[in-house]
Formats: sequence, structure tokens, C-alpha cells
Amino acid sequence: MTAFRTLDDANFAGRRVLVRVDLNVPMESGVVTDATRIERILPTIREIADKGGKVVLLAHFGRPKGRDPKESLAPVAKVLADHLGRPVGFADDCIGPVAKAAVDAMKPGDVLCLENTRFHKEEEKNDPAFVKALAENGDLWVNDAFSAAHRAHASTEGLGHVLPAYAGRTMQREIEALSKALEAPQRPVLAVVGGAKVSTKLDLLGNLVKRVDILVIGGGMANTFLAAQGKAVGKSLCEKDLLDTARSIIATAAQANCAIVLPVDAVVAGEFKANAPSKVVSVDAVGPDDMILDIGPASVAAVNGRLATAKTLVWNGPFGAFELTPFDAGTVAVAKAAATLTAQGKLLSVAGGGDTVSALNHAGVADAFTYVSTAGGAFLEWLEGKPLPGVDVLRKR
Repeated sequence: MTAFRTLDDANFAGRRVLVRVDLNVPMESGVVTDATRIERILPTIREIADKGGKVVLLAHFGRPKGRDPKESLAPVAKVLADHLGRPVGFADDCIGPVAKAAVDAMKPGDVLCLENTRFHKEEEKNDPAFVKALAENGDLWVNDAFSAAHRAHASTEGLGHVLPAYAGRTMQREIEALSKALEAPQRPVLAVVGGAKVSTKLDLLGNLVKRVDILVIGGGMANTFLAAQGKAVGKSLCEKDLLDTARSIIATAAQANCAIVLPVDAVVAGEFKANAPSKVVSVDAVGPDDMILDIGPASVAAVNGRLATAKTLVWNGPFGAFELTPFDAGTVAVAKAAATLTAQGKLLSVAGGGDTVSALNHAGVADAFTYVSTAGGAFLEWLEGKPLPGVDVLRKR
């Protein structure tokens, strides 16, 4: 992390520390249904508070259009306090007299959560006046929200230009893990890219074929690549308008000496539902009424064979319809193989993206990977090779 300022570079004692965190957690009827993002930010909050800093949390929740009680961070702050094991104050605004009064009342070691930054339209516009208003309540700025680092908003990037800026521990871990995976990786590097559509991951595929040694393509997007090779895919999800694009990606990979691995067999069914009657067929024998919903056992064996030769794994996207039994088998089998290699010290494994995290949790191996990112868009944009404003502003100058 020598290229970035971290908590090791700052003195927090008695100082007001604006900490941008990710509190955009799933909630149902006022109950947080997944506290992973809350758990991730606890080390940063505790460290700053224990070093005598006044921790002032900034975060967004949902996509409100102006002030909306349903999008308030107040209930999230209460859940945070439970996980943190210490009180978390709450202010009904993130700027102005209400926020100032709450911050002024803080003592060293206190934690305060300010209201949803997106209640102000100026947040997403990165408005300089709004940045200044936020900065008036802080002496330092810590960004611990990698998941929002692809947005150049006031609280995720703007503050880094007006206050001394540092990476929180979650941000630091994320940058270090991704750097090891793609910036200076141990080779061979194997990437798994799955998901429904090629169209949503064109930039990702274009970047990875030039940077990894083996690219495994799964999920619905594999059907498009199979169709591009002249194979029938029946009623499967397939973007027929992107067949030339798929062929171009294959050609680019060949020039870059990147091996592309596609399914050799598939689990097919006549309908998209759990426990639908299914069978395993070669990818050369998919019938006109068949729907490809998972990779077959020969494909699993082929992927795991490649995985055994790799030193680094980057994973984004499942192999099949993992939400539906039995079409989760391929994803689960490869995930468990990767977890075993990681536990044996043979593989550095980094995964991210909403469906990927869900799939690894479903397989029971998320904790066994080297690092699992809770970021969606930011993780994807990093893999695509795009600059992340909320990260770049933390670089040492």
C-alpha cells in the first residue's frame, strides 16, 4: 500500500474524522438482512475511535430523490451500534446547523452517523459548495467505501481534494487484494467470468484477455460464445447479435496467448424452474427445445484441471442458474475446488460481484477465499481496467 495513504499515516487524536463507509445494506421491514458491509467497516471505526479520533460517518442509502424517511440511515445506525458494541449517535442531516451541533458535541472516541448524503442532490453532482459544507465538520477524510469508489461524488471523491485523505482498512484490503490479483499477480492467472449476458461484460472480457493466462467463460454468456462457434443452443439465453463480437474476443485472446475455456457439456432442461427434469448432454447435442442451465460434469473437471495449474484466480459471475436446484452444481463444485486450493496455499483467490458473493455463500466457501469483495460496480470497473475516482484521490502525491 505504499502508493496510498492509509490509517498508519495519520494522527487522529482529538480530530474530527469524516469516514465514508458503505451502509447501503439490504433491509426488509426495518431489519437488516445482510450485515456483511457493516461488519467490514468495524475495524476502521474502532481503530480511529481507539486512537482518540471523533468518528463522523458519511454514507448513502438507496436512491432517494430528495429527503425520504424510508431511505433514512437512522435504523442502520442502530444496527451498526449493536455490531460495534458501543453507542453510535445520529444527526438528522449531513451538513448545516444540525450536523455541526452534533459534531461539536462529540468527545474523542465518539462515533456519530450523519444522515443519508443522497438526501442532497449536490452529493452525486460532486458540487464544490456541498463538498465544502461536508468538509466543515472534519479535519481529515477517510474513505472506507470501495464499493462506491467508482463514483466521483462529493463524499466519495470530492472530499479528498479539500481534506487530508486516507484509505480505511476495508479500502486498503480491497486495493491490496485486487492489486495482487491483477496488477502484479503470480502466474498463471485464471479468470472466471460468468453471468447472463456478454453485453454487460464486453469491457471486462476485452481487458482480461490481455491480462490473464486462462479465461473461463460460463453462465448465459457462454451460450453466445458456443453459438459463435456454430453450435446449437436451443432455447438457451443467447445474444445472437453479439456472435461477431464473441468471435472477435476469441481472436484477441489467441493473439494475447490467453486460453479461452468454454463448456464441453451442459445440464439442460425444458423450463427455467427449480427441479425441472434435466439431463447432461454434450454441447454438440443440445436439442431445439433444450435450455442450458448449468455446466456438466466434464466441464467441471476441465475447469478444475485448469484451476489446479493456476496461481491466481479472479472470479466474477456464476456458471449457471445457481439459485435453482440442481443447476447450482457446477458453480458449487468449482467454488469448492478453488477453496481447497486456497486453503492449501496453492492459490490466491479473489472474487466479487453480487451474484458471485451469493453463489460462494451458497456453496459455503466465501470465507475460504483469499478475498471476497462486496463491491459490485467498483469491482467490475477495476477488473475492466478503468480508473476509480475514490481510489485515485487517495494516492500519495
